[in-house]
Amino acid sequence: MYTCGLCGVHACEIGERGRMPKNCPCLEDKILEESKKLYLEDENAKIAYQSALVESQGYCQKTRIEEIMDFAKKCNYKNIGVAFCLGLAKEMKLFNKILRANGFTVNSIICKNGSIPKEEINIKEEDKVSPCKYEAMCNPIGQALFLNNAGTDFNIILGLCVGHDSLFIKYSDAPITVLSAKDRVLGHNPLAALYLSEGYYNKKLFSKK
Repeated sequence: MYTCGLCGVHACEIGERGRMPKNCPCLEDKILEESKKLYLEDENAKIAYQSALVESQGYCQKTRIEEIMDFAKKCNYKNIGVAFCLGLAKEMKLFNKILRANGFTVNSIICKNGSIPKEEINIKEEDKVSPCKYEAMCNPIGQALFLNNAGTDFNIILGLCVGHDSLFIKYSDAPITVLSAKDRVLGHNPLAALYLSEGYYNKKLFSKK
């Protein structure tokens, strides 16, 4: 079992092998050697190198949008795909405007592409958001396939639902990053729940049920 999330040492950051817990991944040489070999592959090497430069050159100075564009330019990604949620259509228009202003080609695919009724995935009326009305299902696999068809170099997720993002990631041919995760309650800032977990959201997140 790996428990990095509970570690209070973080000796990995400064390379102090003697202080590492017994279950530290740093001590599993076989897996680490395998990962290092994969970094030698051309695309992996490019992504790892350029992302490290983006981190150091924009650390605590640039927004995520700026970092995404810097990374894309460093990797020579020109055709950008965006898989976005209908609920963030306004944000998509602004993002599209920014990307184009910075020289990128943008292919954007909405979640409701295909207008496939939810009945096709066996959703019953009582399980719809608005029962007794037509509801198109989200089609993240379609988003991935359409962007694959457009030959995008780099894909960006903007507000896809939990699970839908998983399917998009599974079927996308191009590398992916996330601009925003979906959280309607917290203004698409899911980490706010963690910051409030010892206060306002304590009972919700630490339910004894």
